Amino acid sequence: MDINRAKEISQSGELANVRYQDEAIYIQSINEDLKTARIYPLNNPASEIEVPIENLREQ
Repeated sequence: MDINRAKEISQSGELANVRYQDEAIYIQSINEDLKTARIYPLNNPASEIEVPIENLREQ
């Protein structure tokens, strides 16, 4: 995923169809310096992780 699109999704609060490792996720925030996103699976909001933005896929 492009960093600008990831920022757009995280700032809008929209529930876009974004996946990480075939799992539907929500993007909480973006770290532009590290090019990472703070995400959590939709089915487990308590399981937050930070991942490279390039590994996110919008469907």
